[in-house]
Amino acid sequence: MILDDDDFGQKTATIVSQSQLASQLGIKPTDTTASTKVAGQDDVQPIFTKPEEQKVAQIAYEVIRKLEDQPATVPTLAHLKNPEVQAAIVKAVKEQHRPTQMELEGVTEQPDFAAVVAKTVELVTQQTIEIPRILVVPKGEVKAGFKPFTLKLDTLKYPAVSEELWIQHLRTGQRDEVTLGVGGIEEKRIEDYVVSGLMDFDDVSYDDQADLLYDLAAQTVKHFCGYLSEDDARKVLRCYQRDIAKFIHAQMQEHSWEEDVDYEVVVSKGYVELKPSAYTYSVNEPTADYRVSPDDKSNMSKYVFGGFKCCLYPVQKFASEAERVLAVILERDAEKWFKPAKGQFLIFYKQGADHPEYQPDFVAETKDTIYMLEPKASNQMADPIVLAKKVAAIKWCKNATDYALANGGKPWRYVLIPHNAIAVNMTLDGLAKQFSA
Repeated sequence: MILDDDDFGQKTATIVSQSQLASQLGIKPTDTTASTKVAGQDDVQPIFTKPEEQKVAQIAYEVIRKLEDQPATVPTLAHLKNPEVQAAIVKAVKEQHRPTQMELEGVTEQPDFAAVVAKTVELVTQQTIEIPRILVVPKGEVKAGFKPFTLKLDTLKYPAVSEELWIQHLRTGQRDEVTLGVGGIEEKRIEDYVVSGLMDFDDVSYDDQADLLYDLAAQTVKHFCGYLSEDDARKVLRCYQRDIAKFIHAQMQEHSWEEDVDYEVVVSKGYVELKPSAYTYSVNEPTADYRVSPDDKSNMSKYVFGGFKCCLYPVQKFASEAERVLAVILERDAEKWFKPAKGQFLIFYKQGADHPEYQPDFVAETKDTIYMLEPKASNQMADPIVLAKKVAAIKWCKNATDYALANGGKPWRYVLIPHNAIAVNMTLDGLAKQFSA
């Protein structure tokens, strides 16, 4: 990418895209500065024009948010419309409500709490895709470890560690020698440098697998002693202990095992609040129309797109042209959709010893289904990380479907779509039939 003077001169700022629901209720995002722009704040008309009603609605929304943690009472958003649930919300709102000014009985008009709560509940139901918070908890103790194997150490080469540091005085040119000790803790056995380094990893248990650890350590010591003296090998193991442990631990992942254990699916929330997203944008660049392909498709992430009718947020950013086209399809075929922010789902996939968070690209709801959509470059469809994310997402969708159907909700489907299959003349239903797992 070639940057010209205009690119360097562009000023950037932060724009916060909070849900349309929050904007319509008059809620302002927290943790913003004076220079932060809130997307759609000037364009969205508040549902309640009277200040006192808006205040009641905001209190009602906070009460509804707290009901997230009571899936036994409110398993889905539809249950908020039950008369007993709404009566409980009205009661809680009245207890928390404080008038903005001193009231004179019979003079100040009281808001219609029941009507405001009912309208707020209706708005929440319309402007949210209900995403349950799902936890998969093992029943009993999970036992795991590593099988014995032969390390591949050909590429592990460190030179002997010098203990001498030379200092040259700039004024006189005189050179002095300073003797240094090698860092780290002095171990009695040379193998202990490897073993103690491996014990720093959370998935390594010394009590259960001491024999394996010392076998791997012996292999490593033998490798270094093959081209270094034992004294130099000790210094290398002591100085580069952490890097050597990482090298060995990476190979251990290919030989890991875990006992089959039963898992219990726990739904801690029946629905969760839609999280805001913060984007960097160019101050001189207007919000782009999602229906129009931008000139610079190779630098898609610099654009902030708007003009949506079915999106649950006023603006969105896309990582590719395929994502923009998919948004066009969703605006036409879905009832509502959005690109989730990090932490919206809390889905984690396995990548070696780590479990990074997976953030789906799109979520869309139709009349009878909720889709988790992942457009991906066609040459990455068989990538191990993409497949690991797919496995985690399919499991999540199955658990979410089981919960939703048991409580009158809609099933979830995961759809991994190659970018070259996404075209404006395609339908969401057609893509789902062809690429859903």
